[in-house]
Amino acid sequence: MLEWTDWIEEGRMTRCWQLLIGLIVLVGWASGAQAFTLETVKQRDLLNCGVTAGVRGFATADETGRWQGLDVDICRAVAAAVLGDAEKVKFVALPQQAQLTALLSGTVDMLSAMTPWTLTIDSSMGLLVTGISFYDGQSFLVKKRLGVKSALELDGATICLPDGRRRQDHLNDFFREHELRFTSTGFDTLELATRELVNGRCEVITDSRSRLYSLRLLLEHGDEYLVLPEVISREPHGPIVRQGDDGWFAIVRWVLFTLLTAEEYGLRSDTIDTVATDADPRVQDFIGQTGNFHKGLGLDARWAYRIINQVGNYAEIFERTVGHQSTIGMDRGLNALWNRGGLHYAPPMR
Repeated sequence: MLEWTDWIEEGRMTRCWQLLIGLIVLVGWASGAQAFTLETVKQRDLLNCGVTAGVRGFATADETGRWQGLDVDICRAVAAAVLGDAEKVKFVALPQQAQLTALLSGTVDMLSAMTPWTLTIDSSMGLLVTGISFYDGQSFLVKKRLGVKSALELDGATICLPDGRRRQDHLNDFFREHELRFTSTGFDTLELATRELVNGRCEVITDSRSRLYSLRLLLEHGDEYLVLPEVISREPHGPIVRQGDDGWFAIVRWVLFTLLTAEEYGLRSDTIDTVATDADPRVQDFIGQTGNFHKGLGLDARWAYRIINQVGNYAEIFERTVGHQSTIGMDRGLNALWNRGGLHYAPPMR
């Protein structure tokens, strides 16, 4: 472990303070000069949205260059609400370590990426998470030939894991709680850990559930592997914006809530045009026939209608990107609505 004197002796003190001061200046600039993101996006007529590239089901570009995935569709929903067209998005592919800096610097207007929501992001980074678009967490990928259907059957398993200490701590807690034995080997990257799994040097690989489902598609014989149902950590992620722009924060947050509300109301992209005469006042407010709650967001009355018409509700997005209408085949699980056994819940739109 580095002691305080080590930082001085290695000449790191000055560099550390330079980075800290630079971050403070950057945060101050972002919350001042970039305080009115809605106006900036409208003038540009384009939403710059940062995504985690290369994760199947969340953000990938197909052979034609068109972006697809759950995180991608969140960006499109914001564009539909703000610009009237879900296609007016520039997707900026960012490695995870560069995502927060890109948002702080104004390179992107928002993130819809796989950065987990933590206290640090909300309290120390000059950023705010607007809500949860996907409930993720650490899980396990095993070879089907092991005959294992639950992590509770992994007693004595050899486990490969990327991402070092955080994953290791979750493993220790889970196996200790259930009085199970295991041995583990850490790797710098998921790619290296996967190689050991394929070569038979370990029986199990552990990482976030989303990445394991994506990984299974990339394996040569992916159908020979199974993602176990247990989730042993909490790693929710969702759209992130800069602090200091409450209006933009509210817009991105309520776009996400709109996707969930539409699912609860049974409003879909293929039926939204048939509900103009629906007697339910909630639906009339939703599609902009009545009500004026849109004014508080600085949007027109049809903003929510456009989201569902052009992108769909949350269930549509989930199923076509990571659910059973996709090659990933993930169950809704925690990502179901609150009244269907999940955790997703939106406040009333009134």
